[in-house]
Amino acid sequence: LTLLNQLIGYELIPVLAPLASSGDGKTYNVNADTFAGAVAGALKAKRLLLLTDVPGVLDKSKKLIPELSIKDARKLIADGTISGGMIPKVETCIYSLEAGVEGVVIIDGKTPHAVLLELFTNQGTGTLIHK
Repeated sequence: LTLLNQLIGYELIPVLAPLASSGDGKTYNVNADTFAGAVAGALKAKRLLLLTDVPGVLDKSKKLIPELSIKDARKLIADGTISGGMIPKVETCIYSLEAGVEGVVIIDGKTPHAVLLELFTNQGTGTLIHK
């Protein structure tokens, strides 16, 4: 974290590869969402944006859920509404929030200007998960 904070202090944008090494020198590929959530949590980031290929977290009728608390997200995992590949993504959101991130947004990276819409509009896009 020290090096990362120094780079940010120089107004540089670090690019991090989601890799880890074992004690015996083997290199492992780490899930990029998990990696990003851990880094954001360690930095106590204000916001973590996770880009995916769906609009965000969807309800049982496939309608976007614009906002969820950690408690709500856990209920939706338990009842099967959140399933498949969205489970580890939402679990990463929960972990990063519990580590100190203020809010996490799951947005559709296929939507033109999705990041700008999230950051610079009041309505945002995707699903905001918060404490």
